[in-house]
Amino acid sequence: MITYIIVAIGAMLLGALACYTFFRYSTRGMLKKAQEEAEIIKKNKIVEAKEKFIALKQEHDGRVRQDEQRKQQREQQLNQRDQQLKQREQQLKEGQGELQRGQNEMQQRAQKMEQQQKAIDFKQQEIDRLHRQALAQLEQSAGLPAEEAKKQLIQSLKDEAKTDAMAYINEVMDDARLSANKEAKKIIIQTIQRVASETTAENAVSVFHIDNDEVKGRVIGREGRNIRALEAATGVEIVVDDTPECITVSGYDPIRREIACLALHQLIQDGRIHPARIEEVVAKVTKQVEDEIIETGKRTTIDLGVHGLHPELIRLIGKMKYRSSYGQNLLQHSRETANLCAVMASELGLNPKKARRAGLLHDIGKVAENEEELPHAALGMKICEKYGEKPDICNAVGAHHDEIEMETLIAPIVQACDAISGARPGARREIVETYVKRLNDLENLAMSFPGVIKTYALQAGRELRVIVGADKISDKDTELLSFDLAKRIQDEMTYPGQVKVTVIRETRAINFAK
Repeated sequence: MITYIIVAIGAMLLGALACYTFFRYSTRGMLKKAQEEAEIIKKNKIVEAKEKFIALKQEHDGRVRQDEQRKQQREQQLNQRDQQLKQREQQLKEGQGELQRGQNEMQQRAQKMEQQQKAIDFKQQEIDRLHRQALAQLEQSAGLPAEEAKKQLIQSLKDEAKTDAMAYINEVMDDARLSANKEAKKIIIQTIQRVASETTAENAVSVFHIDNDEVKGRVIGREGRNIRALEAATGVEIVVDDTPECITVSGYDPIRREIACLALHQLIQDGRIHPARIEEVVAKVTKQVEDEIIETGKRTTIDLGVHGLHPELIRLIGKMKYRSSYGQNLLQHSRETANLCAVMASELGLNPKKARRAGLLHDIGKVAENEEELPHAALGMKICEKYGEKPDICNAVGAHHDEIEMETLIAPIVQACDAISGARPGARREIVETYVKRLNDLENLAMSFPGVIKTYALQAGRELRVIVGADKISDKDTELLSFDLAKRIQDEMTYPGQVKVTVIRETRAINFAK
C-alpha cells in the first residue's frame, strides 16, 4: 500500500516536472517571437517617424519661404508708398509755389486795373466835356436845338434800319422756304389744336331724330343691354342724354354712323328691340349700305364715262359719298374735279378721258381702308398702282399736292382743277356772304395804306394785288408796303391757307403823235 502511494507520488512529481519543462520551452519560444515582432514594429515606427519628420520639415521650410516672400513683397510695397509720398510732397511744394506766384500776379493785376480805372474815369470826364463843347458848336452851326436834331437823326436811322430790316427779312424768308415743309406741319398742328373740337363735332357726330322720348328707354334696354349690343355691332358710340327728341351717334367712320342710324330707324319702326334682333338688323343694314356703296360707285363711273376701273376702285368711289373734306362732300368734289379736268384737257388738246379719270381718282386715298402713315395723295397713287391704273394716271393722283414730281401734263391739270373746286365760293363750309365780306375786308385793308390806288382780291382771296402810285411810293418802299400789309392781314384777319400780297408800281409816259 505504501509502495503504491510512493509510486503515485513519484508519478505525480514526474508529470509535474514534465509539465514545467514543456511550459518553460514553450514560453521561451513565445517570448522570442514577441521580441522579433516588437523589433519589427519598432523599426516600422522609426521609419514612419522619420518620414513624418521629413514631411513636417518640408512643410516648415515651405512656410518659411512663403513668409520670406511676403516679407519681401511688404518691403517693396512700403518702398513704393514711400516713393509716392515723396512725390506727393514734391508736388505739394510745387503747387504752393505756383499758388504764391498766382497770388502775386493777381495783386499786380489788381493794381494795374485800379490804375486803368482811374485813367478811364479821367478820359470819360474829358469825353463828356468835349461832347458838351461839340454839341454847343453843332447847335450854333445847325441853328437847331439838340432835341430836334436828335429826332431828325433818329428818324433817318429808323428809315435806314427799316430798309436794312426788309432786306434781312427777304433773306430770312428765302432761308425759311427751305424749311417750309416743317414749319407748315407745325402751323397745321397748331391750327388743328385750335379748331379740333368744332371740326370733330361737325365731322364725327350724327343726330338721329325720334318722335318722343319714350323711345330712349327702349333703345337703352334693361340695364343698358340694348345700347351696348348696338354699339358693339356698329362700332360707334350711342349717346342718349336729356336732349329732347334726338339720339346722338358719335364715331369717326361716317359709314358706321350711317349704318347705326339706319339700324336705329328700322328697330324703332319694327318695335322689337333686343340684342339678337339688333345684331340681325345691323347685319342686314350693313349689307344694304355695302350694296349702296357699290351701286353709287358704278353709277358715278357711268355718269362720267369712266370705264374699265377695278371693282375695288369702284367700291372706294362709292365710299366717297359718305366722306367730306372741309365740309365739302368728297364724291361731289371728285365729280366736279373730273368734269373740270376733262374740259381743261380738251382746251389744251389733251386726252379728256384720261384727265376725267385722274380727276375722279385724285382723292381716292382719303377713303383707303388700310390706314397708312402717308399723305392721301401718295396713298391714292399707291392704291391706283395696286389696281392696275396707268403710270400717267398714278402720277397725276400722287402729284396733285406736290408730294411727288409731276411727269405728265395731266398732273398740273388735276392740281389746278382740285384747287378750283375747293376754292369756289360756298364749296367748303363758307357761305357766300362770308366769302364776299372777306374779300372786301382784304381790299379795304390794303386801301388804308398811303399811296395805294387800287386793290384786287384774286383766287378766292388767296392773292391780293395792290397797285400804288409811282409818284407817291419808291421801289424800295414797295417791299416795305408788301411786308407791312402782309403782317396786318395776318394779325387782323381770319382766312384759310395763306394770302399772297403783290405790290405793283409802274411808271407810264403817254404822248400823242399828231
